[in-house]
Amino acid sequence: SAKQQPQSYFAGETMLARTSLRAVRSLHSSTARRAQEAVEGDKVILTLAAPYQAFHEGARVGLVTLPGSIGEYGVTAGHTPVVSELKPGVVQIYENLGDNEPMEKWFISGGFAVTQADSKTDVLAVECVKLDEIDADRARAGYNEYKAAMDAAAPDSQERAKAQISFEVHEAMMTALGLSQ
Repeated sequence: SAKQQPQSYFAGETMLARTSLRAVRSLHSSTARRAQEAVEGDKVILTLAAPYQAFHEGARVGLVTLPGSIGEYGVTAGHTPVVSELKPGVVQIYENLGDNEPMEKWFISGGFAVTQADSKTDVLAVECVKLDEIDADRARAGYNEYKAAMDAAAPDSQERAKAQISFEVHEAMMTALGLSQ
């Protein structure tokens, strides 16, 4: 009697299908291995930059908190890979996981963050300034100026959209500084 071949996962499995399956398994295991190595390193490798300057390149930190467009989130070693849009707000950098106070606070006007499986996180901001370097009076003046421009502009106009963007950035600055609106 003829010996039956074991059932294959793929119907009509070919050499290409078997090779593809091995490649996927290999990719998954190498990604998992890199993520595990990063966890063992216990640090996030952070780059914080704007188009005109890199503020941190390859800094090893314990935790970075980011103002994601759908909410604030933290990145530690071994974080799930993610690409996230950032809203205006504060990036907090902690030297070690578990520190009570961040070693630095940066205000960004928006941008993107990319976290990779090897715990590298790149924060790319349109504008970036240390929080303690923001002039509270200028932030308040900008808030008032752009609120007035936004209120005066026609609905759905380009002028209103531009004013609203600047208003939201100044509103986030005021919030970051603990100022009332």
